[in-house]
Amino acid sequence: MDTNVAGGQRSLLRLLTCGSVDDGKSTLIGRMLYDAQQIMEDTLATITKDSRKHGTVGEDVDLALLVDGLEAERQQGITIDVAYRFFATPKRSFIVADCPGHEQYTRNMATGASNSDLAIILADARKGLLTQTKRHSYICSLLGIKHVVLAVNKIDLMGFDQKVFDRIVGEYASFAAGLGFQTMQPIPLSARFGDNVTGRSGNTAWYRGPTLLEHLEAVNTEQDEVAKPFRFPVQWVNRPNLDFRGFSGTIASGSVSVGDPIVVAASGKTSQVARLLGSEGEMQKAVAYDAVTIVLTDEVDVARGDVLVPPMDRPPVSDQFAAHILWMDEEALLPGRQYLMRTGNLWTNASITTIKHRVDVGTLEHQPAKKLELNEIGFCNISTSQRVPMDPYAENRQMGGFILVDRFTNRTAGCGMMDFPLRRATNVHHEQFLVDKAARAALDSQKPMVLWFTGLSGSGKSTVAKLVEKALHALGRHTYTLDGDNLRHGLNNDLGFTDQDRVENIRRVGEVSKLMVDAGLIVLCSFISPFRAERNMVREMLEPGEFVEIFVDTPLEECIRRDAKGLYARAKSGAIANFTGISSPYEAPTQAEIVLAGGAGATPDALAEQVLDLVATHQLG
Repeated sequence: MDTNVAGGQRSLLRLLTCGSVDDGKSTLIGRMLYDAQQIMEDTLATITKDSRKHGTVGEDVDLALLVDGLEAERQQGITIDVAYRFFATPKRSFIVADCPGHEQYTRNMATGASNSDLAIILADARKGLLTQTKRHSYICSLLGIKHVVLAVNKIDLMGFDQKVFDRIVGEYASFAAGLGFQTMQPIPLSARFGDNVTGRSGNTAWYRGPTLLEHLEAVNTEQDEVAKPFRFPVQWVNRPNLDFRGFSGTIASGSVSVGDPIVVAASGKTSQVARLLGSEGEMQKAVAYDAVTIVLTDEVDVARGDVLVPPMDRPPVSDQFAAHILWMDEEALLPGRQYLMRTGNLWTNASITTIKHRVDVGTLEHQPAKKLELNEIGFCNISTSQRVPMDPYAENRQMGGFILVDRFTNRTAGCGMMDFPLRRATNVHHEQFLVDKAARAALDSQKPMVLWFTGLSGSGKSTVAKLVEKALHALGRHTYTLDGDNLRHGLNNDLGFTDQDRVENIRRVGEVSKLMVDAGLIVLCSFISPFRAERNMVREMLEPGEFVEIFVDTPLEECIRRDAKGLYARAKSGAIANFTGISSPYEAPTQAEIVLAGGAGATPDALAEQVLDLVATHQLG
């Protein structure tokens, strides 16, 4: 982490610049690089040339071009991606991240903040604090940054007026009072002309504080990760041959020595450190940030994603916890929808059970919310499919941070910061019965499965499902049909037709279907089920081969023609909200086991025969 300088140690500071659009973040970094003489002559010549083409400062050299490296950034005069630059002074080394100011690139800003120890929050002296300035400040707080600089930039355009500076500083201090920053250093500066960046400005004689560079060289951001409890997320089970089995990864916090007792956090299995191997070979002790391989004295079951910890200082392990979530996807976060969650090296299924509140980044007020839209921040309860070791993010970034990934698109949908585990009754366990699914299925001489009929309203799925069940019953199969309309008269009568209610509707149906399959039945489910994510969620609740997706692919025009109840007409007039196919989307299956062409020429009996042929194949398979 440190760089040797003349036999001593030069500490490394990771920082980022953030704030609203056009506050001068890229220009500030360019100025620091220029004044620190960190720009090669050929690079400066190129920037000088490019300034004539892309520059925004007239005839002057546009120092922002040093970090706005993408052609799209130069053409638009904005920052899109996070740009990292390294520079050094005799006192310190720096890695600085230039983060985009546009709201649509908030996810990129969060990426830069997650690896930084200090944030330079820029505010345009002409505009003062803007919503994005406050949003970035709040995100920095959530992501564990404890030190900020309030850089009131473009003070030259306000005549170096102290009253302007004092007003902005006062407003920011009031806003940031509850964000938990350890230090907040306000500095008036002009990134374009260099006032108070690396040298003190004669234009601000009223300012007695440090220049920006002086503060960055002096601020102490050291966090004693070695003093924290030992945490070792296993990245790789290292087994080159039958005589060696070690667990490789990077120590997140604390220290470990040969002979120390160890416990696997999730399983509770105990052992002892037999050997420590680093890049230079055998070690007696390793500390935070060391990449090592740990060999245990016992053959303990340890896999990628497990966390090794000391027996007397274990982290909480839970499958439900509360966390702040910054939503990064254009498709809204919906409670009940399943996502993939990665925390450390562990991947698991996760869903948001409750959105406790949404945070208004302008006022920090808590507001009720049923979903989170792009760039919104909420405090949520999360449920995972397996127990997860965690420390609060405020105490340990490595153990308390996670990302949520869309299961269908593989996009990073959100990032989260764990706060605390949710306590559950300790007497709730899975009960093991003397008669299992295989025994029940054998009694019925059939393979239990779910036949999941999906399609638009009026596609004919319920009609086909009824015919299929009638035929299976005649063959002596034990069946049951779950129909969307019927369940909404009972089990799901508390749900409406918003996206979040549709998600919960299908989740409940999936749980009931799973129980019925466990009872040995062939379950026929007839639901519009418009979202792929929820259909895949039900599929993954069951064992391979137990979920058969049947897409009744009837064109919307044909569904409208068949509509005896006039639902489509009412939906088009606005009398029915959130109607699938009109005002709410339908996501057609991409991996259905069978697609039934339910157009004008198709008959329900012929479609049912196709399903019965498929079922027969599954029953004999």
